[in-house]
Amino acid sequence: MRIGILGLGRIGAFHAETLSRLDVVESLVVADPFADAVTAAVERFGAEAVGSPEAVLAAGVDGVVIAAATDAHPGLIRAAVEAGVPVFCEKPVARAMKEGVEVLHAVRDSGVEIQIGYNRRFDAGFVAARAAVQSGELGPLHTVRSTTLDPAPPPATYIAASGGIFRDCSVHDFDIIRWVTGREVTEVYAVGGNRGAEYIKEAGDADTTGAILTLDDGTIAVVSNSRHNARGYDVRMEIHGFQDSIAVGLEDKLPLRSVEPGVTFPAGTPHDFFMDRFTEAYRAELDVFTEVVAGRRTSPCTVADALEAGWIAEACTLSLHEHRPVTIAEVRAG
Repeated sequence: MRIGILGLGRIGAFHAETLSRLDVVESLVVADPFADAVTAAVERFGAEAVGSPEAVLAAGVDGVVIAAATDAHPGLIRAAVEAGVPVFCEKPVARAMKEGVEVLHAVRDSGVEIQIGYNRRFDAGFVAARAAVQSGELGPLHTVRSTTLDPAPPPATYIAASGGIFRDCSVHDFDIIRWVTGREVTEVYAVGGNRGAEYIKEAGDADTTGAILTLDDGTIAVVSNSRHNARGYDVRMEIHGFQDSIAVGLEDKLPLRSVEPGVTFPAGTPHDFFMDRFTEAYRAELDVFTEVVAGRRTSPCTVADALEAGWIAEACTLSLHEHRPVTIAEVRAG
């Protein structure tokens, strides 16, 4: 098949490399505003360069990967759907929930498959955790703990345009909690602080946050996030049921140091980057996308799925600023 790629920044270039190695992908058609990025894709992957997203969609592609800037996502999704081309788009659907809902309404009855890029759904540990919950082997759940800690904050320009830590970072935890447990979030309470980069505080954001999520069956989920984790990139989940407890990410590259006498775990080199921690998951989600393009399966993460995680992020943002519990129903109504 022939796959288009819109955006060749860090993640777009990584997707281009991944797709170029899949046997089912015969050619890539790429577009990016930066000429150097396009030249690199042509030289490294033998991609065909065209001048614009419209040209990519008109080039006979079977599917398109959107890895452009967030503000471009809504327009590019709509353009691809209008062209009848299956879409893989990095999260989020849109910067603002109102615009995301407009995209949902515009594409809902199109018949064109759209897959949003929440890669943790394709990580082997999270897949196994979901299977354990679905099988009932843990019994009814009572507590979930989800953690995402970055080794260092992104630059000030990124923070200013990110929409805040809950929309940019925590949203991965929100999505994976929904996916693993199969439950919906009904209420949140969030706190945050700034103990590091001053520019994060100046942007009205927090660099370290905690959120308590109440799920619709009464399960409590605790989400911990920070832009500062000197030991590395830390993504984990604990799931506690009345019959058993399991953990995702408890392996030798875990960026955490035990001080218990005689304990050598974890013994490996800590993860230091999200693309290190989730290399195989990124590859798996694009492999699945080629199956979506081929019509062998439906999207594993729809626009509607992605918006549910977005509502949780909106509720946490409001809770942080107003120092109170916030229901998901409240932010939907607002």
